[in-house]
Amino acid sequence: MNDENATTKRRSKDSMFTSLFSEKEYVLQLYKELHPEDKDVTEDDIDITTIRSVIVNTLYNDLGFMVRDTFVLLLEAQSIWNANITLRLFFYLAETYKRYLKDTVQSELSDSLVKLPKPDLYVVYTGDRKIPGIVSLKDTYFSGDAPIDLEVKVLSSIDGTITGQYISFCRIFDEQRKKHGNRIECAKETMRICLERNILAGFIRKHEKEVITMMEELFDEDILTEQYLRAQEHRMKDIWLAEGEEIGLKKGIERGIEKGIAEGIEKGIAEGIEKGRNDLIKQLIKAGFSKEQIANALNTN
Repeated sequence: MNDENATTKRRSKDSMFTSLFSEKEYVLQLYKELHPEDKDVTEDDIDITTIRSVIVNTLYNDLGFMVRDTFVLLLEAQSIWNANITLRLFFYLAETYKRYLKDTVQSELSDSLVKLPKPDLYVVYTGDRKIPGIVSLKDTYFSGDAPIDLEVKVLSSIDGTITGQYISFCRIFDEQRKKHGNRIECAKETMRICLERNILAGFIRKHEKEVITMMEELFDEDILTEQYLRAQEHRMKDIWLAEGEEIGLKKGIERGIEKGIAEGIEKGIAEGIEKGRNDLIKQLIKAGFSKEQIANALNTN
C-alpha cells in the first residue's frame, strides 16, 4: 500500500480471534484459565478441531479444540450480541459429534454405547451490553420448560486473562476507529496502546504485520456488507416491480375500468416491493447479518 492515509483494501486473512487461537501456546493459556483445576495439561494434550464454514460468517468466528476427553468450543460474538447463540452452538455441537463419530469409527446406530467427549461451551462477547454469565437453550426458547438444554458460558470481562485481553484489544480498536476512521492510523494507534498496556503484547510483537493486515481487513467489512445489501436490494427490485405489475393488472382487470387498472398497478407495485423487501430481510437475518447492518444499508439510497 503506497499511501498510508488511504482507506485500506480487503485481504483474505483470518480474523484476530482465529489467528490468536490458531497457536497452541494461546489455546493452552486459554484452557488453563477456563480450567485452573487441570494443572498438568500441556500443548501435547490439545487437538484443535475447529470446523470451518459451519457457522462462521461476517459476525462470527469460532474455535474448537479437544483436551483429553473434553471438547471446548468458543464463539466470538464481537460487539453485537446474537440472541440465537445457543441454537447456533447446538447446531455446531451436533455437527462436531457427527464428525467425531466418523473420525473415531463409531456409529450412533451401534448397539453399544458410543464414547463422546464432554462439551464445554463458551462465547466471547466484546460489546458493552449486559449479558448473563450463562445462557441456555431451554431458557432462551422455551421459558425453562423443555426436555433438552444446552448451556453456554459468556466471557465478557476485561481482565488479565487471554480472553479479557482480546476483549480489551477489540474495544481499543473500536475507540481508535471512531477517532481515525478506516485509516492506517487506527491500526498503528491500536497496536501502540496495546503494547503500552501489555495487552496481547507477545502476539502483537510476533505478528506485527499480520495484525495490521487483519485490522485493515476489518476496515472494509462494513463497506462490503453495505454494498452486498444494496446489490441484493437492487437485484431484487426488478423482480418486485414485475410481481407488482402483475398483481396490479389483476386487481385492475377485476375492477374493470381504466382508472382501476392504473390504481391497481400502483398498489400492486407497492405490495410487491414491500413483500420482496421483507423476504430479503428474512434471508439476510438467516445469513447472519445483524438488524442494525440491514437497517443501515436498506435505509441508504
